Amino acid sequence: MKLKEIIRQLEELSPISYAEDWDNVGLLLGDAEQEIQHIMIALDASNYVIEQAVEQKVDLLLTHHPMIFQARKQINTHSIAGKRIWKLATHRIACYAMHTNFDIKGGMAELAGKLLGLLEAEPLEVTVTEGEIKEGIGRVGNLPEERNISELASLVKERFDLNFVIIYGDIDKKVRRIAISPGSGKSQIPFAKKAGAELLITGDIGHHEGIDAVDEGLVVMDATHYGLEHIFVRFMAAYLEGCLQISGKKNAVRITPLDTGSPVQVL
Repeated sequence: MKLKEIIRQLEELSPISYAEDWDNVGLLLGDAEQEIQHIMIALDASNYVIEQAVEQKVDLLLTHHPMIFQARKQINTHSIAGKRIWKLATHRIACYAMHTNFDIKGGMAELAGKLLGLLEAEPLEVTVTEGEIKEGIGRVGNLPEERNISELASLVKERFDLNFVIIYGDIDKKVRRIAISPGSGKSQIPFAKKAGAELLITGDIGHHEGIDAVDEGLVVMDATHYGLEHIFVRFMAAYLEGCLQISGKKNAVRITPLDTGSPVQVL
């Protein structure tokens, strides 16, 4: 199966046009005419992931976070990014990234909201408007009934397969209107407050952002950047399996979801 056929399926789910202007998504490395027999899916193109891709003779590495963010004047092995690009290129492994386009359209935000059981969920920060349809970062909605923060912490750990979360605020407070923004969500605090959320679940919250949010009446749950986004891996594996089955090429392409585990450890 040619890479361009797979790209068409990926962009039907999450068109590149939905990505934020600062982002770098799509085919970052490779030949669209290349034949693909083995796809590996991971959150990041880390050294470990790339080593696994080489060992398993992968043809396409599909990631959420882009391996290349900034413009590069040289591709060599003098930098971490250069080493990664060079290793993939020399082993003819294409690399495709679905980042903010997946966050906004057809993927991360919607899936995260469903995992929490949010009712009447809508985008937290609207970034794209097409007629009456609005898409954007995160989701905000209501739970079926009020629950206290400690109960919701247990729910988040269960649904996202996490060992811990960090709470800024009163763990006994009962809440019903919830906002969730997988990834780095400190910029979503104003949108959560504007939407009337009582709790924001996200990652990469700093000390000062956390205590300031609490003083303004918003509880914040930091479930880590990885913790809320690793759902990308198995979601995309299932999506591509379905696409291959519909096209009659299910047995022609092997898909390996590689969930590497959180890089954050609490000792």
